[in-house]
Amino acid sequence: MTTMLQLVQQVTAELGVSTPSSVAGNASQDVIQILALMNATGYELMTVHKWRALTKPYRFTTSFTTTTGTWTTAASTITAIPSTTGLDTTYMAVGTGINQDTFISSVDSSTQVTLTQAPSAAGTAAAVTFSKTQYSLPSDYESLVPRTMWSKTDHWELMGPEDAQQWEWLLSGYISTGPRIRWRLYGSYFQIWPPSSTAKYLGFEYRSTGWALSAASAVKTSFTVDTDTCIYPDRLMVLSTKLKYFEAKGFDTTAMYRNYIIELEASEAQDMSAANLSFAPKPGQILVGYDNIPDSGYGS
Repeated sequence: MTTMLQLVQQVTAELGVSTPSSVAGNASQDVIQILALMNATGYELMTVHKWRALTKPYRFTTSFTTTTGTWTTAASTITAIPSTTGLDTTYMAVGTGINQDTFISSVDSSTQVTLTQAPSAAGTAAAVTFSKTQYSLPSDYESLVPRTMWSKTDHWELMGPEDAQQWEWLLSGYISTGPRIRWRLYGSYFQIWPPSSTAKYLGFEYRSTGWALSAASAVKTSFTVDTDTCIYPDRLMVLSTKLKYFEAKGFDTTAMYRNYIIELEASEAQDMSAANLSFAPKPGQILVGYDNIPDSGYGS
């Protein structure tokens, strides 16, 4: 694959400016600017097309802890928990006397947590389940691919995304649970409902911000090292960087823009295949019908 250094060298050679032997750490103003413009190209191309190489799967298993604790209606704490290891504010508490939509507000010690609201009934050494309902998005998350959210365990599509009003109804209503898992994006979390007391394998596809790659194929969001590569076609990177260079210098960009658009459209067309479309679509005959029943021998 073509490295960042090679791409910059191609750009400088076509622009007729001094061609560098290295880019990272180079003090030349032209090289610094060209690298910045090439990174800007990487950021912008990420959003103009659903690049195949930026679509990734994300899988996780729901987490929960079933344990015991003691609580009263006079305080928002659960004490005498055998262990609070692994618990945090992304966990919801579920138990007799613990109101719906009650999360952990803080983990106070190895045996105590504070809740977001006080219980409505007391419990002594009572069963409580801490169920994680908020899961961090991938570190290179840019956007979700619609309708790819599934419970692999249940073989059901997750229902969502729910809007804020629907979500508050789920958290607060009398009848708001069922066999299907619902989801929404909440801040930097993928949030699910209802809280689960069994391990379920969930997943979805998302679009990554990691358009650059290190020499060891580690995902990056910018060019920083001469040996970095990227997922975009080389010629598209070169033409876009040249266009941005001309724009920055105040030169006429008519020819540069035409060349860039032609390359962009060709790259987008070649990046993914498309379905064959028919002017007279007809459903396939996969069951017994007039087209495939025999003329005789029905009883044999």
